[in-house]
Amino acid sequence: MVVSLTSSLQSLIFLPFSPSSNPNFINLTHPQLTGRRRKRGRKALHLVMQANSSDEITHESSPKLITFLGKGGSGKTTAAVFAAQHYAKAGFRTCLVTHSMNLTAEYLLNCNIGTTPAICSDNLSAVRLETTQMLLDPLMRLKKADARINLTQGALEGIVGEELGVLPGMDSIFSALALEKFVGTLGIKALSTDIKDKFDVVIYDGISNEETLRMISAARGARLYVKYLRSIAEKTDFGRLAGPSVLRLVDEAMNSSGGSSFNGKLTSEVWDSLERVLERGASTYADPQKFGCYVVVDPCNPISVNTALHYWGCTIQAGASISGVLGNPSRNSCVESVESVKNNFLPLTFALVPNLAKYSSLDWDMIISHTESKNARELFHLPNEKPSNIMSPVKFDPSKRCITLFMPGFAKSEIKLYQYRGGSELLVEAGDQRRVIVLPRDIQGKVGGAKFTDRSLVITIK
Repeated sequence: MVVSLTSSLQSLIFLPFSPSSNPNFINLTHPQLTGRRRKRGRKALHLVMQANSSDEITHESSPKLITFLGKGGSGKTTAAVFAAQHYAKAGFRTCLVTHSMNLTAEYLLNCNIGTTPAICSDNLSAVRLETTQMLLDPLMRLKKADARINLTQGALEGIVGEELGVLPGMDSIFSALALEKFVGTLGIKALSTDIKDKFDVVIYDGISNEETLRMISAARGARLYVKYLRSIAEKTDFGRLAGPSVLRLVDEAMNSSGGSSFNGKLTSEVWDSLERVLERGASTYADPQKFGCYVVVDPCNPISVNTALHYWGCTIQAGASISGVLGNPSRNSCVESVESVKNNFLPLTFALVPNLAKYSSLDWDMIISHTESKNARELFHLPNEKPSNIMSPVKFDPSKRCITLFMPGFAKSEIKLYQYRGGSELLVEAGDQRRVIVLPRDIQGKVGGAKFTDRSLVITIK
């Protein structure tokens, strides 16, 4: 069932018939009725010292992952470098991970960035991801696994990885695999390295906003693909024949030591384990204590502001939250614009990044400690600290049989609702993302109407 939000900002009620060839389509265009200790930096920030009264920063949890979204030219890389310097000078072991040939980060850090983490300053390292290099390791793993189980009868051995080019879509996949080694979002032991234990904070400066959003939603989106693949593997002759061999090859490749983590398990248990891995990945990105995402805007540029608002909604659709807004003004004469931007992004906290152009040299000790940087520093939360101003993306009201979806940055015509499998789920499509919402038992049923108000979609269930 599809619900198209193309009417005015008022209660939208179902039509008694469907004009679409799809019998489940429901058009809402007319209002008619139907149905460990860390060594502190020499100038550790007072903010961090207050928030963490203990002298210890635990090693027990995985590093916190932080990234940035915003219109091109809004200053995402500048914000990423500022955040990396902030955490490093606060005593947290920090790594800036960039996946771009852009040399802005190298200039701002005054450090050569290569494909292995290089130390730029106290507590701060940087690394550049290159897909041409990253695709070699998985191929090597597959070759070793195939040599043990002889699935392809040596065909993989003839593939020369250095000859392979990068195809569309590979950047996102290998970025996610690389970040798994730094952060451990999926908890796959085979991909775990000692790199993960070396850092408290990982700052990711991605290729593009869209690629970053795809990476955020990858684990959650892959769960449905796994569900259907499992059905094919268990219910078809081809699946029952090829499935166990393919799963064994993948498992052997993921365990470079040669021992299978699923050794002795049934095929169904292998699928269950894979689903748990994806569930862990999705929950990591949904947890603001483990993943921080910030939007960067030029408050003097209305297009930049509107784009950032849109990415706010897209991030929610992808399964994460926006932790705050960073302003990087292109000129100084836009005080009124700054105040307007603050109001547009409420309840998120807004702060301006220091204007680096006015500094004769990039002395980060001076930049970070300057009073101009205070608000921006306070915007970055400590690892394992939960932001207090994040709105819940979904609210249920059983008494009114209503569901409220917080959808900032979207116009009413950009949102579509689908219902399959009866009334137990609600699928929301917006921002080129799909999000499935499981309905509580006492609110399950068919959608009876919807209205769009105050950046939220209020849905009534029959």
